[in-house]
Amino acid sequence: MSGNTHDVMVIGAGFAGMAAALFAARAGLSVAQSGVTGGIDFSTGFIDLMGVHPVAEGIRWDDPWAAVEAVSKDCPKHPYARMIRPDMEAAIGGFTDFLASQGLDYTGHADRNCRALTPVGTVKRTWRVPRTAWKGVLALESAAPTLIVDFHGLKGFSGNQLVEMRKETWPGLRTARVTFPRGSGELYPEHMAWALADPKYREKLAEAVAPHLGDAEYLGFPAVLGLIDPGRVVDHLEELTGRQVFEIPTIPPSIAGPRLRGAFDRGLPGLGVRTLSQATVTEAETVEDGFRFVVGRGGGRTEVRAKAAILATGRFFGKGLIADRHAIREAVFDLPVVQPKTREQWHNKEFFHTDGHAANASGLEVDDRFRPLGRDGRPAHKRLFAAGAILAHQDWMRMKCGAGLAITSAWRAVQGLMQGVD
Repeated sequence: MSGNTHDVMVIGAGFAGMAAALFAARAGLSVAQSGVTGGIDFSTGFIDLMGVHPVAEGIRWDDPWAAVEAVSKDCPKHPYARMIRPDMEAAIGGFTDFLASQGLDYTGHADRNCRALTPVGTVKRTWRVPRTAWKGVLALESAAPTLIVDFHGLKGFSGNQLVEMRKETWPGLRTARVTFPRGSGELYPEHMAWALADPKYREKLAEAVAPHLGDAEYLGFPAVLGLIDPGRVVDHLEELTGRQVFEIPTIPPSIAGPRLRGAFDRGLPGLGVRTLSQATVTEAETVEDGFRFVVGRGGGRTEVRAKAAILATGRFFGKGLIADRHAIREAVFDLPVVQPKTREQWHNKEFFHTDGHAANASGLEVDDRFRPLGRDGRPAHKRLFAAGAILAHQDWMRMKCGAGLAITSAWRAVQGLMQGVD
């Protein structure tokens, strides 16, 4: 095993882990990061800030800042209640600026959520969308004549379903299914994206779509328009077709996730971050000057020493929380987890119950500096911080605040770290 000492170890490689590594590196800290495929890889690419509250009533908000204020008032233990708007704006701005530097531009309205199409034809309120999806927001708002392009052999996307779901409010929406210019049989979004990096396949795609354009002002595709530089692909297709082009995420796993992952894989090492990709922390202990971690197993084990740590391991999907027949446990430090008193209270009997499931609000209690609390109600360690889905008192999936919560809490965790030790 090889060893190294860093200012901070970021444990997790989802939205919160990537954001924490980014913000810490930009603050001048030496950073190591470990983690495996997480929520970011299954993302739609949208950055939700706050969309639904109260979840039991299904109230949807166009003004996410008003929603954040309402949540902070109604749910004073929600992580958003420990933040202020300028910090949240700075966090999301810093995150999207970094993505833009890696070829993934984001945009949105100045003062309200976007209304964006999902792959099943529903409409989602979200704060920021990739530039490649923006024209779809505009088309939806204006109900302009729009053609949705579908492909023979592509699963996880149905133009017919999109049209069926929206036909009452969007009579000018229609669809056409065409043959993808490269490959036949079952298609995979990543292979399609790599193919469309070649201009000649974009030209063939435009030729296949041309007979179906009619009066369409906008042209929507499943999110397969390039992997590394999708903006350039969209611009070229607009030039070839004479229409406003946009993407709609496919059912996860969508290409939007690998695009985000690729941006961080390319950009974080350039900021000095030592990335230990696709490897989990298998040992963790406190030492005199901070923490000692072992990352990986067998002959590939690596020892990392760090003065501080940010826990951004997510919940059950990211394996930050582990459930057995008796309790929910935190996986790295065995920190106390806020959870229902009995296992019978974890879930409602109805899967789609309007109140959700209590287990989905389980997680770590933190102080105002986002340090997890121990069993005595005090910080478990003065240099241990937490961010993202592992935080308690929030149901990010139903509240539509996942990426926003991850990014803003990562910012606060790094701020807390920069305050030093008290």
